[in-house]
Amino acid sequence: MTEKLLQYLWNYKVFKHFDFKDIEGHSVEIISFGKWNTNAGPDFLDAKIKTKDLIIAGNIELHVRTSDWVFHNHSQDPNYQNIILHVVYQNDTEINDLISKNVPTLELKDHIDQDILWKYEKMINGTQFIPCENIFDSTKIPLTFHETNILKKLDEKSQELEKSLEKYRNNFEAVLFHSLAYSFGLKVNAHMFRQIAESIDFGVINKIRQNELQLEALLFGISGWLVHPKDEKMLMWKREFEFIRKKFGIPDMVFHPKFLRLRPPNFPTIRLSQLANLYYRHQNLFSKIIKADNMNKLYEVFAPVKASAYWDFHFNFGTVSKFQPKTLSRDFIELVILNTVLPLKYTYHKYHNEETADEILEIYRNMTAEKNSITSGWRKLGLKVKNALESQSLIYHHKTSCEEKNCLNCSIGFKLLKESSNV
Repeated sequence: MTEKLLQYLWNYKVFKHFDFKDIEGHSVEIISFGKWNTNAGPDFLDAKIKTKDLIIAGNIELHVRTSDWVFHNHSQDPNYQNIILHVVYQNDTEINDLISKNVPTLELKDHIDQDILWKYEKMINGTQFIPCENIFDSTKIPLTFHETNILKKLDEKSQELEKSLEKYRNNFEAVLFHSLAYSFGLKVNAHMFRQIAESIDFGVINKIRQNELQLEALLFGISGWLVHPKDEKMLMWKREFEFIRKKFGIPDMVFHPKFLRLRPPNFPTIRLSQLANLYYRHQNLFSKIIKADNMNKLYEVFAPVKASAYWDFHFNFGTVSKFQPKTLSRDFIELVILNTVLPLKYTYHKYHNEETADEILEIYRNMTAEKNSITSGWRKLGLKVKNALESQSLIYHHKTSCEEKNCLNCSIGFKLLKESSNV
C-alpha cells in the first residue's frame, strides 16, 4: 500500500463495504468524501461526515499508518488544524493530538479488496511493455479512450503552437511554415530545418514564392551548399541567392543539414526542394489546409508535390543518378498531416472559438495506423489497431502513462483495479 494508492481508492470510493467505524468502534458515515487536493495541505478538502450524531464539515487527511501523522509533523502545521477525520490503511499507534481534538481515526484495511493491492503491485513493479501486461484485459479499454487521448495530445501540441504564435505575433502562416519545415526534416534534420525556416522572415517567403528557383536558392544558400558550384544549375541558384540576400537583407548565417544515416529519398536536398515546391505550388497554402475538412482534401494538397526537375537525376549536388522523380510518398504525407497539419488546424479553430474536434478526429480515423515497436506491442496484447486515431492514441498513452508507470491516472488501470472489487 502507498499513500497515493490510498488517496486514489478514497477518491473513487473503491471499497468492499461502507459500514465505516472508527478505531473506537463508533459509526462514521461519509456524507461527502471531499475534493482531492493535489497541492500542499490536507489530502481531501470540504468533506462532511456524521459521527456520534454530529455532522461535521472540514478536511480529511490520509496516511498508510497512523504514525505517519507524527512523522509528517502535522500537529505543528496550521494547514492541518481543520481535520475532521484521519483515514489510515493500518492503525499502529494513538495520536494524542487527534484524541484531544476528538478527531476520529478510520482504519481501511478490512474495507479494501486485497486483490486490488496485488494488481497494483503487479503494475508498479512490472518491467514488461506496459506495467499491467500480466493482468491486461483489452475489454477494459473505456469507450472513448482513443478520442480522449488524441484530444489530450492535441491540447498539448496546441500549447506549444500558442507559444510560437505569441512569438510571431499570431502569424499562423509563419508558424505553419516553421512547423512544416520541422516535419520535412524528419528526425535527423527536424530542428535544423526549423532553424532555417525561422531564420527567414516569412514575408520574404511570401514575396518570392511565385518563383520556385528563388525559393530553392534561398533554402539551399542558407544551408551553405552553394559556395562552390559544381554545375550550371548550382551557378543559377547561387546567383539567385546572392540577389535575394542583398535585396531582402538576409543575415549572413549558414546551417548545415545532415546526410548521415539517411536514405537518399530523405536527403535534405530533396526535402528542401519539395518544401519549396509545396509553397510554389500553393500560393494560398494555409487557407487550403484550414478549409480542408477531410483526409482526401488534405491529401490532394500534398500529393502533387515533387522536387524540381534537377532532382529527377540527382540526390545530391553535382552527382548524376538514375532518373527518379522525387515525389512525396503516402506515408510521408500522412506523417506531415499528423505532426503538423492537424495540430495547427486544431489550434487555429480553438483560437477562433470554433468547434471542429469531431472533424479532426474523423480525419485521424481515415488515416493508416502506424507500424512501429509500440503499436506492435499493443497488438501482441490482443488490440486491433485499425487506424491512425488508435495508433496515435496508443503511442501517446504508452509515452505518458505506461512508461511513467502512471497507472493511477490511467483509465485502463482504473478499470482493472476498480472492477476487481465488489463495488
